[in-house]
Amino acid sequence: MANAMIAGIASYVPEDILTNEELSQMVDTTDEWITSRVGIKTRHILKGEGLGSSKMGSRAVKKLLRKTGVAPSEIEAVICATSTPDHRFPSTASIISRKAGISNACCYDIQAACSGFIVSLQAATAYIKSGIFKKVIVVCCEKMSSMTDYTDRSTCPLFGDGAAAALIVPTDEDYGVIDTKIHTDGVGLPFLHMKAGGSVRPASHETVDNREHFIYQEGRIVYKYAVSSMLEVSTEVIERNNLTVDTIDWLIPHQANLRIIEAIAERMNIDHNKVVVTIEKYGNTSAASIPLSIADWEHKFKKGDKIILTSFGAGFIWGAVYLKWGYDPTNVVEPADTDTDDAE
Repeated sequence: MANAMIAGIASYVPEDILTNEELSQMVDTTDEWITSRVGIKTRHILKGEGLGSSKMGSRAVKKLLRKTGVAPSEIEAVICATSTPDHRFPSTASIISRKAGISNACCYDIQAACSGFIVSLQAATAYIKSGIFKKVIVVCCEKMSSMTDYTDRSTCPLFGDGAAAALIVPTDEDYGVIDTKIHTDGVGLPFLHMKAGGSVRPASHETVDNREHFIYQEGRIVYKYAVSSMLEVSTEVIERNNLTVDTIDWLIPHQANLRIIEAIAERMNIDHNKVVVTIEKYGNTSAASIPLSIADWEHKFKKGDKIILTSFGAGFIWGAVYLKWGYDPTNVVEPADTDTDDAE
């Protein structure tokens, strides 16, 4: 049975950047307060009328196709992980595929909050291992600014917009996704959600007036669950694959809060130089945070590197992936982002 591996990665973030200094003009906060508590300096924001997550997702997918030399007609499935879809329906994956010229693929969305990349990667791996598909794109795109309340000083510094896409293909070599463990317990609803906009509480004048269409989070409780859950599942995956923190080359955690990342790394007793951190410039981009981090650090990876991915998201849903990097990035030519207009 063939294994499934990441054969290419590409990302896209909007040009507009929101700094801590600018946020301090919007709410009662400071650069020092934000940096010391969450480790974020800047976040990218998608601006422009009528632009949604698919704008960023399609840019990442088209860049990925150019980078890997794969034709749109070769793609058999597109799995989009997002908590900020363009519309309630149809799927954002279908919109991205249309914009990227992909017309022969099975396309659908996954909603797994900040664990979206891990869940989508597991689904793509299953398709590849079963032989159903041979070329699958996992794309994670989040316009978090669309549901961020910029009058709430506790949440508005946290989130940014961005997208990343990965090409998943079969390999007969000992590389790719080796092991995955995902948990969901459902206890997280009261602590992290959007109060209105779903079928339980549809949009109304009352919900809009009460500002119920933004992220609601009880940060201290989420922090506690995130640290313990990601630590536990990462340790489980490491141990059951006969690894140690010394034999791991990289730990790539979900970028929600620098304090969470540092707490996990400290309790794992892993060398901080092995921990991938990108939160300072992107903020929390939800499902896109792990693939964005992979794309940013791709040039540092070597073929055969042992990598642990770990995430935690609303629900709660959390997990970890053990993968062995499948190619040498020094042989990869980064294409210029010349794409300015999406096909309609």
